[in-house]
Amino acid sequence: MKTKSLTYFLIKLSFVLALALNITSCDQLPKEIPEHEVAAQWADMTLYITKNTPANSPTFASRCLGYMGLAQYEAIVNGDSDHQSLVGQLNKLESLPLPHSDNSYNWLMVLNRSQGELLKSLYIQTSDDNKLRIDSLENRIHKILKKSEDLKITTNSLAFGTKLAKAIFEWSKTDGGHRGYLINFDQNFNREPFPGSWKPPLFAQSFSHKPLHPFWGENRTFVPQNTSLELPDYINYDPEEGSNYFNQFLEVYQKEQKLTEAEKEAAIWWSDDPDVTFSPGGHLYYITNSLIRKNKPNIVTSTRTLAMVGMSVADAFIKCWKWKYHFFSERPNTFIPQFIDEKWESFWPDPPFPSFPSGHAIQASAAATALLNTFDNNNIIIDSAHVGRERDHVRNIEFNARSYNSIWDIAKETANSRFYGGIHTTQDNKVGLEQGEIIAKNIINLNWKK
Repeated sequence: MKTKSLTYFLIKLSFVLALALNITSCDQLPKEIPEHEVAAQWADMTLYITKNTPANSPTFASRCLGYMGLAQYEAIVNGDSDHQSLVGQLNKLESLPLPHSDNSYNWLMVLNRSQGELLKSLYIQTSDDNKLRIDSLENRIHKILKKSEDLKITTNSLAFGTKLAKAIFEWSKTDGGHRGYLINFDQNFNREPFPGSWKPPLFAQSFSHKPLHPFWGENRTFVPQNTSLELPDYINYDPEEGSNYFNQFLEVYQKEQKLTEAEKEAAIWWSDDPDVTFSPGGHLYYITNSLIRKNKPNIVTSTRTLAMVGMSVADAFIKCWKWKYHFFSERPNTFIPQFIDEKWESFWPDPPFPSFPSGHAIQASAAATALLNTFDNNNIIIDSAHVGRERDHVRNIEFNARSYNSIWDIAKETANSRFYGGIHTTQDNKVGLEQGEIIAKNIINLNWKK
């Protein structure tokens, strides 16, 4: 037993030493790093940790994207003469550390230090290897930045970045979603069934008969205006053939009979099961990062964009879950076999939560709206998020890169993909797209500039 423990220790030690040698080798470090690339590399790391941390969910991942994006912006904003902090504008964010007027700072160092500290705090449950990977990125960027900086500024920047990350993390702990991964499926949650209510389907992504995060909609939104949004309209339950309600599901049924290869590819591409990808919200954060790398905006624009997208996606999931559990609506996989075709099965399995509105649609619309505040709509985008994944053998679909002529095309296809998958009606998608735009505009309309 002791021999095995010693062997494991030596292997682990050799890995750490190799990692340390790798990140400290001057020969492997570039002389400098573009400003936008510091932000982009931390967005990459956030997505890696999101994807490779167990028990993740679309809800919890969206929350982390909100805080990580905001922290990027707050790390930079004190060094910009045109922009200002969001303290006093976001829900219950009454203060953050301020830089000392007598000190000088390297704001990229502040960003680098605060991202490493905050990511390990938000994903405290991630593996030790993942924490080493976070440290490796932080150390690598720090070594590049400190080449042109004196010791005093370096010390000030590291201390301020640490304080900023800890303050944002303490604020995050009071939002209702802290360590939400510990109770993904609340076994004490019960809801009396009613006509048209959600039921655990047989063909599902999860074996749980309890829905995911039933109280997530009670969490604190980033923006006060998003807390008090009105309930969207919903078509009343009516299973009679020819009713508006019936026709919503009939449309899903008819589409499944004639799915094209392109539609099947879209359904698979945007599925973003959090067990194997960086979640639906992470996919849009990935798109954001692609646009940052393509357009190379300055650092305040890069971080402001990540903050807008992250918080828009986070608030979109909170409101979506609020409405999902208010209406507690059924999905096609329970309605269609009962009223249209008892042998029917959707192209894609059901996620473990109610239907209306579509989470994919609302967060994609929110992210796209936030992106359009920075970038022109007519950006040609190549989405390579899932390139390299093993083909879906069940549905015989390859994961090939997808191309879009505009940002809004991405939002529309994200929403439509759930219709193609047979797990959402057009009503779910329409309302999701509408509400996501409203949510993001409330974030865009904050006083970002002085």
